[in-house]
Amino acid sequence: MAFKATEQFVNPVGVIQGGFLAAMLDDTLGPALVAGLGVGQFAPTLDLHVQFLRPARPGRLVGRGRVVQRGSEVCFLAGELAGPDGRLVAVATATARIQAVRGSD
Repeated sequence: MAFKATEQFVNPVGVIQGGFLAAMLDDTLGPALVAGLGVGQFAPTLDLHVQFLRPARPGRLVGRGRVVQRGSEVCFLAGELAGPDGRLVAVATATARIQAVRGSD
């Protein structure tokens, strides 16, 4: 996943606010799992743990997500977000729960 972090995302000290980075990571981890789900399934995030490694500046941020372990209902995910210079700015782990979309059966 790639994101364009604009000046609108910065906090008063000029770096991307952590909540935006967390949302980008959540949006990176989810598709790593969703790509392997069946028709009529989705997997909401149950928890998300983010570690901020260095300030993120405006520009293109690239996220990579992966499934660490997938069970029949609970899945563990991990990923990272790199800044325009390719250096990691944040990493995350998450837990998601596979469930059926209501009304899909």
